[in-house]
Order: sequence, then structure tokens, then C-alpha cells
Amino acid sequence: MSGAAFAGARLFAKPPCADCFFRAVRIFMYVLASASPRRRELLKQILPDFAVVPAKGEEQVNLSLFPEQIACSLAERKCDEVFALRPHDTVIGCDTIVVFDGEILGKPKDAADAIHTLRKLSGKTHYVITGVCVRRGDKKLVRYDRTEVRFNALTDEFINSYVSGGSPLDKAGSYGIQDEGVVKEYYGSYTNVVGLPVKLVKDMLESVCQ
Repeated sequence: MSGAAFAGARLFAKPPCADCFFRAVRIFMYVLASASPRRRELLKQILPDFAVVPAKGEEQVNLSLFPEQIACSLAERKCDEVFALRPHDTVIGCDTIVVFDGEILGKPKDAADAIHTLRKLSGKTHYVITGVCVRRGDKKLVRYDRTEVRFNALTDEFINSYVSGGSPLDKAGSYGIQDEGVVKEYYGSYTNVVGLPVKLVKDMLESVCQ
């Protein structure tokens, strides 16, 4: 390389507006603010590529709010926390709660709590509400989906075996709709009960990305 060519190369080694150049070529990413493997698999149905940055804040619930408001508030809090770390990306936050007879059922504290919850829901109807918050730039949407779910009549033998397998211990309401023998019927979105209402999220992403 000649001296003149080398000198020219050095001029581009540090462009006069490096920050502007970086912003011009930056690729905006989608970010899921959840560690849930189930939400991750569902999101793959509509987004082939995204990052996972779980929110770490405590899920404090204001019980004076309606269940739909609680789910949306928790989803918004998670989304805002991760958006503060990734302000140039599109962030998706979700939170799912189970509501039975006016009571909000979260994840069980332990196996005994899961057994108690499953006995309570056995043969009865409850509602699953997932709040969703999507942020991109100065756009922010908060929505929710709700599904009605009815349990089979569960025997103590079934409940004990189910809980001992570990599946209920990390799920709101102490069950997974995908687990055989638990749910008799449901009305509404299946993916909402799993933890991420796919159609709603797809519609929200299309809105904020316009």
C-alpha cells in the first residue's frame, strides 16, 4: 500500500461523526422482557429473531385495581424496566394472572400451595388474563386478553401425581393448559392461557411499527 493510500485509510478509521454513522446503520431488535420458555416459543410463531432480557423487578400487586388493570400494570412495569436498558429496541412485556371467584391466583409458593389451588379449581370455571405492553421509540401500547377456562373434576390422586411431576410449580394458577387431563374446555385464546396471546401481540407490534 502506498503512503497516500495508507493516509486515506487512516482518515476513515475515525469518522468525524462516528455516533451519527452508528445510528444510521443500527438494526432495531425485538426484545422479550420475560424468561418464560413458553412465551419464547409462542413469540417464535410471529418473530423469527428476537432477544430475551428478563425483567427482574418485584411483581407487587395493587389489589384495589380490577384484574385486567393488574395484569396490564405488571406487564407495563416489566416492559418499562427493560426498555430503560434497551431504548432503541422494540420491547414486549407480558404478565399472566388467574382469577377465580374474585381472587387472583399467582404462581404457587410450594407444592402444598399448588395442591391447594388445584383442589380449589377442580371442576370449576376461572379466567386467565394476560396483560401485554409493547414499546418502540415514543410509541407505547398496553392491552389485555381474557380466556374462560373450565377444569375437569380432579381426583386427589391425579393432583398429587401432577404436582410431584413439577409442571405446576412455575405457572400462574398452578397448571398448564397444555398438560393432559387438567382442562375440560376453554373459550377464547389458547395461547393467552399459555402466557402470550399471539394474535394480540402480532396486532400490537404491527401498530407500533407503522
